[in-house]
Amino acid sequence: MSSPPVAPAGWSRWLVPPAALSVHLSIGQAYAWSVFKPPLESALGLDGTQSALPFQLAIVMLGLSAAFGGTLVERNGPRWAMTVALVCFSSGFLVSALGAETKQYWLIVLGYGFVGGIGLGIGYISPVSTLIKWFPDRPGMATGIAIMGFGGGALIASPWSAQMLSSFGSDNDGIALAFLVHGLSYAVFMTLGVLLIRVPRTEKPVESAPSAYEGVQVSARNAVRTPQFWCLWVVLCMNVTAGIGILEKAAPMITDFFADSSTPVSASAAAGFVALLSAANMAGRIGWSSTSDLIGRKNIYRVYLGVGALMYLVIALFGDSSKPLFILCALVILSFYGGGFATVPAYLKDLFGTYEVGAIHGRLLTAWSLAGVLGPLIVNWIADHQKGAGKHGPALYTVSFGIMIGLLVIGFAANELVRPVHARHHVPAPREAVDAERQQSA
Repeated sequence: MSSPPVAPAGWSRWLVPPAALSVHLSIGQAYAWSVFKPPLESALGLDGTQSALPFQLAIVMLGLSAAFGGTLVERNGPRWAMTVALVCFSSGFLVSALGAETKQYWLIVLGYGFVGGIGLGIGYISPVSTLIKWFPDRPGMATGIAIMGFGGGALIASPWSAQMLSSFGSDNDGIALAFLVHGLSYAVFMTLGVLLIRVPRTEKPVESAPSAYEGVQVSARNAVRTPQFWCLWVVLCMNVTAGIGILEKAAPMITDFFADSSTPVSASAAAGFVALLSAANMAGRIGWSSTSDLIGRKNIYRVYLGVGALMYLVIALFGDSSKPLFILCALVILSFYGGGFATVPAYLKDLFGTYEVGAIHGRLLTAWSLAGVLGPLIVNWIADHQKGAGKHGPALYTVSFGIMIGLLVIGFAANELVRPVHARHHVPAPREAVDAERQQSA
């Protein structure tokens, strides 16, 4: 299982994105965790903070496992990584089922948060390096297809999980059965990716494309010693913080903005707004990352960060005057949020080559772990503080939006500082090193 599965002659590279999608659509279920929160709180007597713990731990483990497991993924290949992701993600649900059935909440935290979170991290980075090697001519589009799946996973999982809880019941027995079905179903679906994934036979998977090993090559160890890596770390962290801040608070935010208007937003309309944001998040992953193949990675991040800051400014100044304007700006921000995730592997490939791009990507995802805590914390803490001061409506979020604009400006400046990596960090004789490694693995 540890040998990379080399594609036979004539293997179509277009079979690789579906393999990646089967994993990312599965682990994208993480964004639908909120479906389980109310039943868990009712069945096990939890409060909102406690019921969020499995999700928070899963996101932290995603960043940590991607950072520390990236080198193993590069060494053992995508099939090994997808298998580890399958086992961890699915068994996390099974452990959670046992926890729900026996009313041992710590088992749900351990299963979904810790074990499942490892599956999230390894699964997230498992196809990235392979996709870039198959599509050296269109790396942004290739990684966009896969990472789009992570954004779209919740669109499938959310109604599916809700229907399951409705059918099985929302007591601890029903939750346990729902967790069990999730674990088994995702195991089957992710197996398709494990069986389908292949690495290219040669460095030129198609004759008209450039070599996958063309240009500079930098190891993961050297990459983290470069200013370019840390500039990109700041860029990703700022872009994700700005997007996740609005995503996590979307429903109450639009309700508060128009609470004093003649046409307040209903609960069902707010839920529809959240679904629209998820769709924009997913569309941005494939749309903007594909655009980056045409206009360049640095330019597309100028758009994400510069126009993103402008969208926040428009919401802060005029958002409460028009629902369409508020919704349009929020959709653009969320499309940039998704685009930032999907484009960063190709940006890394441009700077550091394909030699250990998966491992470098894993280390960069620690920015996501911080942003996942920072974004919601800023928006929620300030909104609570403003509410305590007697403010209401858009005034609850004005300070938060100002902070988000500042963060995006910092990210914009960090992107401007990105330069080609100095030759002292390059892998000596990279082509020979890569060829030797591939021969040892064959």
